[in-house]
Amino acid sequence: MQAQERHEAILEVLLVEGRVEIAALRERLGVSEMTIRRDLAALERDGALRRVHGGASRVLSGSYEPPFAVRSRLHQGAKAAVAQLAGEQISDGETLIVDGGSTGLALAAVLGGRVVTACPLSLRVANALSASPTVRMLLPGGFVRPDEQSFVGEPVIRSLGDHVFDTYLMTISGATPAAGLTEWNSDDAAVKRAAMANAKRAILVCDSSKFGEAAFTKIAPLSAPGIVVTDTGLPQDVHSWLTDAGVTVLVADAAPLPPASGSEPERA
Repeated sequence: MQAQERHEAILEVLLVEGRVEIAALRERLGVSEMTIRRDLAALERDGALRRVHGGASRVLSGSYEPPFAVRSRLHQGAKAAVAQLAGEQISDGETLIVDGGSTGLALAAVLGGRVVTACPLSLRVANALSASPTVRMLLPGGFVRPDEQSFVGEPVIRSLGDHVFDTYLMTISGATPAAGLTEWNSDDAAVKRAAMANAKRAILVCDSSKFGEAAFTKIAPLSAPGIVVTDTGLPQDVHSWLTDAGVTVLVADAAPLPPASGSEPERA
């Protein structure tokens, strides 16, 4: 098991249980205690967890938005796959709104070689797109949320309202047929609603872990996007609900992540 896979497994346990023990992780992951301690130290440096005696604990309770450092390490293969498939739905010359979050970063990696005009909704995505010689970038202004680095506030909403975009590449925190599309932060949700209102179409891009969970703030009905791009873990009942509502569902196969650069095999 590569370091990326171990980190994801550790964080998934933390999100569910709130605490992990080194001994249990050693048995679960089949690696040495030294390797587990190195993994926990690396995750703590990134702000993804807090080390405690004998293990580690979650940074925040389950009722709060997981930190970006946690989300960016989860479901990386699925996020890369859905971003790639979503990028295939975009034609050169389009004007785009590109959402933030870890999936937004995956989208930025795909769009970097395309000839498009992109309005990123976070500093992280803007920074990723700025390296592209072919992407024409429109920054929306506004305030920046600490840690998340998303653009929020009335200046962003006004800026979006001054334009008509072809496509909004949308990300979310949760989705259920009852609650619809949801987001942890109310300011982010307001910007997402404005983005939907000022784009000709919305493509929801999210890994399947988002379905079945409802975050704090409602954005729009689950049937609002014309296209949903997700992975093979999408529950069958949600897939049927979406197609019955007239939504096109595109499913990407999530390929395994390549080994991290410089990774070493586990030693006994």
